[in-house]
Amino acid sequence: MNRSYASLSAIALAALLATPAFADTDAPAKTRAQVRAELAEAIRTGDILSNDDSNLKLNEQRPDLYAHPAVASKSRAQVLAELAQAVRSGDIVAAGSEDGLKLNEQRPDLYPQVATTGKSRAEVRAELAEAVRSGDIVVGSEGNVTLNQLFPGFYTQKAAVRMQAAQAESTRATRM
Repeated sequence: MNRSYASLSAIALAALLATPAFADTDAPAKTRAQVRAELAEAIRTGDILSNDDSNLKLNEQRPDLYAHPAVASKSRAQVLAELAQAVRSGDIVAAGSEDGLKLNEQRPDLYPQVATTGKSRAEVRAELAEAVRSGDIVVGSEGNVTLNQLFPGFYTQKAAVRMQAAQAESTRATRM
């Protein structure tokens, strides 16, 4: 009997000492309506754990059943402005086009051409100076032989490596 009183008093003492730990938090208590609203939102979005042993939320198991949050990236005015620009430039797919061509590809005469910026005079002169230095000047009427190919002893190995890199770069640029 003494044991039961001793254990009962120990349990009561532990309960009294443990209770203030819960009351010490500064977070305000939620009302029943707030808890119900949070539960309804979690059920709607699938943000609750499933009943199986996978430890996954419902929206992680079956993402097709739950809508993803919408991300507003552009306003209606921005989208309408982009559409108007695409119509002006013909950059939209033609209605009934089986091959998927855009309007400016089907009828290029109706739309302004995109202006490309050329090289400046200084850039052209620098490019010519580099070609002369490396022997990358085309000779002959056929246009397929360069000076460094005809006279490899006049040009250093470094220049040949630079020329090959430049040719590879220009080949990659034309493929794109």
